[in-house]
Amino acid sequence: MPEEDPAELIYLNNAATSWPKPPEVTAAIIASLARPVFGSGRTAGTQGEDYITLAREALVRFFHAGPEEHWVFTHNATDALNILIPGFLAAVEGEGPCHVITTALDHNSVLRPLHERERAGQISLTVVPFENAKVSPDAVRAAIRPVTRLVVMSHGSNVLGSVQDIRAIGELLHEQDIYFIVDGAQTAGHIPIDLGTLPVDAFVFTGHKALCGVPGTGGFYIRDPKRVVPVRFGGTGTDSFSLCQPDEMPDTFEYGTHNYPGAAALAAGIGFLEATGIDAITEKGERQTAYIIAELRQEPNIILYNETPELPIVAFNIEGMANDDVGFVLARAYRVISRTGLHCAPLVHEALTGGKGCVRISLSWFTTDEECRIAAKAIREVAQGAHSSLGQA
Repeated sequence: MPEEDPAELIYLNNAATSWPKPPEVTAAIIASLARPVFGSGRTAGTQGEDYITLAREALVRFFHAGPEEHWVFTHNATDALNILIPGFLAAVEGEGPCHVITTALDHNSVLRPLHERERAGQISLTVVPFENAKVSPDAVRAAIRPVTRLVVMSHGSNVLGSVQDIRAIGELLHEQDIYFIVDGAQTAGHIPIDLGTLPVDAFVFTGHKALCGVPGTGGFYIRDPKRVVPVRFGGTGTDSFSLCQPDEMPDTFEYGTHNYPGAAALAAGIGFLEATGIDAITEKGERQTAYIIAELRQEPNIILYNETPELPIVAFNIEGMANDDVGFVLARAYRVISRTGLHCAPLVHEALTGGKGCVRISLSWFTTDEECRIAAKAIREVAQGAHSSLGQA
């Protein structure tokens, strides 16, 4: 069977992993592999580029928050959450009952680590519901108990494309000294984020989505590292005589050899976003998403789950067709690549689809207006075919 030409695809699964990547990202990866690895504390040479520092500097600029050493690199956003959540809980262990709040909009990267701690009897957990794709600050306030220590929630929904009011939520949490971890996997790179002014204690990001980097990269920003204890340990290239993890940041939370090509890609990806302009990126995503939704609304058997997303994400089903079948037809007949199923967000689908899942299309800066037109036309044609079949039945 001949190999499929990627140029013929209309790739609309960017909320999972963005593609294509900017040419600058590919060039940075190649350049990072062309010379020996250079890293502070790990080599005596000076012939390479310090990509780890370049990436930290890019993060400080892009998110308006420092110092550089408070940006910690991990394998991805899930990995970051699996450091922060147990690290914070370990820091407050022994201080009495611990109640944690999350939301029904959240991804399994948040839900599963918290569920495991609840199952082990380490915490009690409240899941705040959403309404009209949003979790209201009032709903979070109502869930707070005297023993609430931690709130973990997504900034943007990977299913509904809604952005939560983390400023208002963070302000009310900080009034009561409740630690606030925000999962920014879906928002970082799509909308302006100023961590210098947002009242969050830790912000999680991933490199391979809208930041235009590659899989295997991500991390978190932490405002006060003393609020979280390290739960993983290993070589750092610093203070090597000590058998304890260093107290200095970022070595407190980083261990082993960094992903240098990944850091090079992340720095180049952020550089591309800066050169393009985050406001331009946001505006294009909003315009294209609104166009697709307006087109899909014309078919009475297309169910849209959020008609006003703030991220370039459209979630829908077609009456009379399983979502997996819709995705298959779009891919095979129209070369439109979507994502079907539960999107690792089971509580969203429990509320909206009865656990059946849906079709999700998600755009990137590289999605063209013509691709949006073709994709919308394809979805409408599939819906019209399903409607005709139902009528005949």
